[in-house]
Formats: sequence, structure tokens, C-alpha cells
Amino acid sequence: MRLFDRSKELHILNEAFTECTRRSGRLVIVTGGPGSGKTQLLHEFLAAPDRSGARILHGTAHPAQRDRPMSLLRQLLRNGEVQPLPLNPTQRVGIHAEAFSRHSEYRGGTGFEGPEPDTTEALLRLAEGDGPLVVAVDDAHLMDEASLCAVVHLLGRSRFRPVLVVCTTSGHSGTGRCSAAHAELIRRPHRRARLGPLSERGVGELLDTQSGAALPAGVGRAFHRATAGNPLLVHALLDDSTRFGHDIDRPIAGTAYRQAVLSLVHRGEPRHLRVVRTLAALGAPASSGILSDLADTSPTGVEEAVEALNSVGLLDGHVFRLPAAATAVLDDMDAPARTTLHERIADLLYRCGAPAGDMARHLRAADRVPYPWGPGVLRAAAEQALAADDVELCSSYLDLVLRDCTDPQERNALSAALARAEWRVNPAAAGAHLEPLRRPALEGALNMRDTATVMRHMLWQGDTELAAETVATLVPARSPGDAQILVEVEFVRQWFYGVGLPARSPQGTAGGDLHRRASDVRDGGLAAQVAILVGGVATDDSAAAVAQALQGSKLDHLNLELVAMALLAIAHADRPAVAAEACDALLESAVERRATTWQALLGSVRAEIALLRGDMTKAAEGADTALSSLHDGSWGVLAGLPMSTAIFAHTAMGAYDEAERVLKRDVPEPMFRTVFGIQYLRARGHHYLVTDRPFAALNDFETCSRLMRQGNSSLQKGIPWRSDLALANLRIGKARTARECAEEQLRLPGGHSSRARAMALRMLAATSKPHRRASLLREAIDLLKLCGDQHTLAQAYADLSAAHYELGEYARARLVARQAAREAEACSVESPVDAHLLEDPGQSEGSEAEGTAILSDAECRVAGLAALGYTNREISGRLHVTISTVEQHLTRVYRKLNVASRSELPPKMLEHRIPKLSDRWAATHSSAG
Repeated sequence: MRLFDRSKELHILNEAFTECTRRSGRLVIVTGGPGSGKTQLLHEFLAAPDRSGARILHGTAHPAQRDRPMSLLRQLLRNGEVQPLPLNPTQRVGIHAEAFSRHSEYRGGTGFEGPEPDTTEALLRLAEGDGPLVVAVDDAHLMDEASLCAVVHLLGRSRFRPVLVVCTTSGHSGTGRCSAAHAELIRRPHRRARLGPLSERGVGELLDTQSGAALPAGVGRAFHRATAGNPLLVHALLDDSTRFGHDIDRPIAGTAYRQAVLSLVHRGEPRHLRVVRTLAALGAPASSGILSDLADTSPTGVEEAVEALNSVGLLDGHVFRLPAAATAVLDDMDAPARTTLHERIADLLYRCGAPAGDMARHLRAADRVPYPWGPGVLRAAAEQALAADDVELCSSYLDLVLRDCTDPQERNALSAALARAEWRVNPAAAGAHLEPLRRPALEGALNMRDTATVMRHMLWQGDTELAAETVATLVPARSPGDAQILVEVEFVRQWFYGVGLPARSPQGTAGGDLHRRASDVRDGGLAAQVAILVGGVATDDSAAAVAQALQGSKLDHLNLELVAMALLAIAHADRPAVAAEACDALLESAVERRATTWQALLGSVRAEIALLRGDMTKAAEGADTALSSLHDGSWGVLAGLPMSTAIFAHTAMGAYDEAERVLKRDVPEPMFRTVFGIQYLRARGHHYLVTDRPFAALNDFETCSRLMRQGNSSLQKGIPWRSDLALANLRIGKARTARECAEEQLRLPGGHSSRARAMALRMLAATSKPHRRASLLREAIDLLKLCGDQHTLAQAYADLSAAHYELGEYARARLVARQAAREAEACSVESPVDAHLLEDPGQSEGSEAEGTAILSDAECRVAGLAALGYTNREISGRLHVTISTVEQHLTRVYRKLNVASRSELPPKMLEHRIPKLSDRWAATHSSAG
């Protein structure tokens, strides 16, 4: 086996052997820590070709045989296959174990007493042959005293004899004191070979040789940093790193490394083992005083142990070089000893005033809660863990306190805290802690924060009636913080879940006084800003205020639903781009914080925003991803949000099988008492319409009508269920009923979302005559461009194209049909217009470029709107220019295209392939908001 970084030490041994062949006795002591390669060096030396003529006695000392006199010499003779030798011609003295035991037992004392002469004479006769005698003792510091005495006496008689004694040692006697025999050994003239750790270069050469190829320099550096060059650890890491292949890119600590670590720690002294176990249990650097108390040794003993552990490559200072080493040391301990050690550490840290997190970690490892200080420490540590987004650690601390807690009120508080933590990743698991708290919440036995936590669980599960009862019986808020919690919960109950007002309300929090109360509690807060946005006509300022409040809002257990509602409010207020940007930032934060529930809900909101913008692909993918983030039991009634989005999106893209797959999922019955159930029924109804089941769709839409009237009536302007009813009635031939539904939608008081109004206008247009229909559809198209819904915009363009076609305006119909096809393609849905309207026979390939060059961008805008039938005054209002400017542009357009009136514009624009709106203008206005 090839040695690395050991040429100097091997040269010392070879030189000593050469000298002993000249009848000059030699002693070489090889020193080095555990795992430094002493044994490998010795084997390499003894296996050299020129050792074939030597008589070699090789043995290894063991701690278990230190009390057995002459045990090492017996091993030497047995391994060397030495036969009994005569002491004189007439008497044979067998050099067996019994002979050495009888003649050479060391009798102790303060001075050195050599063995009886017969022993030494027997050994010396082995060197009288043709070759020299080589006595090699591995781990010589563990030799029994009698064998050590024999070796020392042999050296004293071998000054002019061909004898070489090689002893490998760790550098200490292994007993904590130096015996007289050991002192006599190192007093003898000798040469010393000191084995240090491998250099970084040596480690690199070893890795290159073992892997059979040159590795990047960084790999050798990483192995050296992980082992400090200890050959045993390097080989162990190499074995683990190549277990599943020959490619090595970094050190991997596995079984071989753990076994090597345990080999090193058990070779040392008992106090070294106690220190290394203490360091592994502490998991962080500590002073010598703390280590000495815990390891039951002196500070000097601690420093000696730490130095030894550094020298063998396990520690870097007071820290393990690899976490796997600490894990191996702890796993090697029996459970009671490990528990006791962690208890002692926690108690010592408490007396030293250590941070709660440090103490709690050891209490958790010990599975103990010492009183009276343990519960407080664990609760404080749980709050710190949750603030660091470590839900598992937080839950483990609270579980430990709750297990031993006997006070009912304290148990309720702990259960609520535990539920808040687990809610982040698994609402179903949190529900197990919250179910027993329903009655205490109703009785006012919980504080406001814990009551709000229970109410959130009720609403999440769809228990809206009990939630309303709890709101009505809540104790009056006694602080601004309590008042804010109460207002947010009540606000979410009415506007996010769409639940009607309770029969009686606590201190004016319900009903019309809610918005004023929200503003009074915290001026400029998120709840107050959302109340303004959803309670009146949406403006740029009100939407911007909500978006600004979201930027300063940190997701936590109380305001997740409020944040989701704020995002949806912005999106429904014709600002989906603003909502998407804010949602993406919050979703990124939720992913970083490993909050599965937050990711699922915010992902559902982001999918809904994509749906409102007509991005069906993103809506479907986002909804499906959100649904898979939580299992059905964790979604509660909120499952209706991603499910409705997925059904809408898959249906719009023609993926009916995918929509059916979502519809086959079980949904909780209480979901239909919330707005999420209404949205689910709407999505299912539209799927029924597309798949030729109009009466089933009508039934779902009528159910939506009934549920909406029972819930929060203020939400009706944002959920166009009347337009859904109009569409279903049109499909079954009830045009008059459809018209009445559309007109009722348009007469609703208060502000409308542009999208809801546009949908009602489309339904009204469908029941109107062609000339009136075109005017209504142009108004709907303007609204849809404002809110950015490309999918519904494509449908409105298709309706307008059909209206022009019915009026005999075929060129204008084809022009609008092309725009419908472009919008449909942008949102990944099938074109809603007939293929013949998209045909353009007789046009040359280069005419589009020619047409674009004929008119300026401003002229294209004016000509496009004029071709669609807009008046000069309407064009002026849309483009924000004067009527005179419009007239001037039209004059130039007529001259360039050689037309005399508006009616000639559509065929000329088709002839020259002039877009009806410039790309720049369309891009700006289609994404407005």
C-alpha cells in the first residue's frame, strides 16, 4: 500500500535497519495520535523486500491484556512462529508463554527491575542467526509491564548485536503516569519518527490515487478541512463518498466515517471520552469551566482532551469538524446516560442565565420538564422557534410542556399556541387541538388572541353559525390590540367567507359600523384600507393604499385570510397586475418560511388573479399546485377557491377531462354556506353549459342566487351570478328572462367591478337587436380592456364580430374576428370565432409591412377605432385627444388609403393589413390596473 506524506519517517526506519545489520542495536519510537497511520507505516516498513532475511517478531499491545504479565512477548513469539531455543547444549529452555511467566514476571516497585537473565538470553539467541532481529511493537504504550521490562533489558544487551526494536506509541503511557519501565525505555538512545496529519497536498494525492483520476483542487481541500489530514478519517470519508459511484465532488459522512470516529474516541483515555461526549451533547462551544463540571474532570484535563481531539481531526477548536461526528458520539451512548447528560447541561445553562433556546434544546433531548423553571423556558423557546419559522421545533417544545401541564387554563393556552404553530403546515393537525376549545371560547374563558384562533378554525371548517354566536358573545375588547383582533376576525368572517351578519353583534363590530370601527382601531392598517376598498367605489388611491399596507404586513397566524382578501379585492377592483405583483412577493416569503398553508392559500389567490386576467394556463397550473399542497382534510371550506379556479380554467382551455377530475373530488357540505361554495357552483355551472348540460347549469346558478341572498349582500356586485343566470336562460331559449337578469345586475347600487359589468353588458347585448348590440359590446370591450381580462375580451370581440356580420358589415366583422383570435391565443384558449371570418384571400405577403408603413401610430389608433364604428367624440374620449385632432388624423387616413367615408375603412384596413390598434396602445391598455 502506498504511503502519502510519510517518506521522511520511512527513511528513519530504513536507516535504523541498515545500521542494525552492522551489529549495532537500534531503537526507533514512532509517535502519532490515533488514526495517524502508525500501524500502516510499520507494516510498510516490515514488508520491504530487504526484510526477508530478518527474524521479525511483530505484535500489538491491547489494553485488556495490560494486567497479564508477558502477554505481549507471547504474542511476539507466536506471530514470529519461533520454536523453543536451548540455553546450553544439554538443557533446552522453551521460550513458551509459561516459561516467560515463570521466569520474568515483573514484581513492581519504584525502581526498574529487569527480568531474569534467561528471558533476555533467549531473545538474544534469536539474533545469532544469519539475519538481524526486528522486534516491532504496535501501541507500545499499552504493553504489560513485564513485557516492557523484557524489551528494555533486551535493548540494554543489544548495543553490539543486530537488533532493531520499533515501538509505535501515542506519545503517553496511557495510564496517566509514567512507570519506571517506560521511563527507562525512553531514556535509552533512540530515534524518533513523529507522524503528523497529512498535508492538503498529501490528501489530494491520496484521493487522486484511490479514485484513479485527478480531482478538482477544491475536493482535496474539503476533505482536508473535514479531517485535518487524519488518514483514518480521510479513508473513511473516501469509502462513504464512493459508495454509490466513483465520482467524488465533496466528502460524505456515512457509516465508515462514524465507525472511524468511534474508533478514535475509544482509543483515548476515559476522561477524553467524557469530554468528547459532553461537547457532542452541548452542540456549541463552551468554556473549560463548564466542560470540566459536566465531564467530571479538571479544566487542565479538559484542555488536554480538547488538544488531543483536535490533533486527531475530530475537533476544530471546541467544535466538531463534521456534525456526523457529534451524532456518532451521542448515538454511541446508552439512553439513560445521554438523558442524564442533557439534564445536567440544561440545569447548568439555567444557572448560568443562558438563552431559552439553548436550554430548551437539552430539555427536549432529555424529555424532561423541570419545575418550576422548565415550562417558562420551553414556552419562550417555542415562540423564538416559531419566529424563526421552525414549526416542528416549536411544536415539540409546546407538546413537551402540554404533556406535563395539569392546570386547565394553562392547558387551553398551550393548545391554542400549539394550534397556531401547526396551522402553518397542517390545518387538520391544528384542528385536533382547537376542537376542545370551542366551548371555552363561547364561554369567554379564553383571551382574545386564543378566541380568534378558535374562530378561524370554525370558519375554516365552515361552522359559520357557531362563529357568529362566538362573535356575539365575545368579551369587550379592553385594549387596542384586542380591538384590532376582533375587528379583523369579524371583517374576514363577513367579507372573505361571505357570511351574513349575526343576529346580535358585539359592541358595534358587525354591520354598518364595522368599517368605521376598523378605521378607528388602527388608522392606515390593512383591515381599514381593505374596508374602504370593498365598501365603496374602488379608486386608484384606495387600491394603492391596500397594496402599500400589504407591503408592510407580515404574514402570521391572524391575518393570512385578511391578506388573501386584500389581494382579491385589488384584483376585482380592476387592478389585477398590482394584485399579482403583491401576491408574488408574499408567496415568495411563504416559500422561504416553509409555511405550507400560506403557500397553498396564496397560491390559490395567485391562480384566481391569473384567471381574472385571462391567463388560463397559469390559472390551471397554480390551482392544481395549490390543491396538491394540502390534503383534503386540511383545506376545509377554502377548497372551493382553488377548485373553482381549476374548473373555470380547464373548461376554458377545452380540457374537460381535467375539469371533471376536479369535480369528482369530495367537498365539505359546509362549503356551500360560504362564498367559496358559491364560486364552486358557478364554475361547475359554466362547465355544464360548455358540455351541453344547460338545465344542470341553470340549477347550479339558481342555487348560487339563493345562497348569495342569504349571505353578505354587499358581495353581489363582485360575483356576477345574475349574468350566469342570463347565460343559462339564453341557452334554453328564455331570452326575456335572460334580459331581466342582465338588467338587474346592471341596476345594482354601489360600484361594480369592470369585469362584472362587462359580463352583464354582454348578456344584455345578446338579447338586443344588432345595432344596439354593437354599442353595448363596445362598452363591454372598453371595460374588459380596463380590467385586463383577455379571455372574456376575446369572447366579447367574437360577439361584436358576429353582430357586424349579421348587419352585413363583413369586412368589419373579419377585422374584429382577427382581434378575437389574437386575444384567445394570448390566453391559451380556442378561437371563439368561425374560421371563415379569419380568411383573407387575395392579400400579398408583404402587404402587412406596407400597411404599417402607410399610417403613423397615431393614425392607426384613430383609424382602428373609426373602423370599429366609434364616433369622433368617442375616439377623442378614449385616446384623450381633442376632437379636432381626431378629425385631422382621419383626413390624413382618408387621403393615404384613398377612401371617402368611414364605411370604406374596414375593407381598406384589411386590404393593407393595418392593425386596428397599435401594439403599443393595446399592450398598455389591456394590462391596465
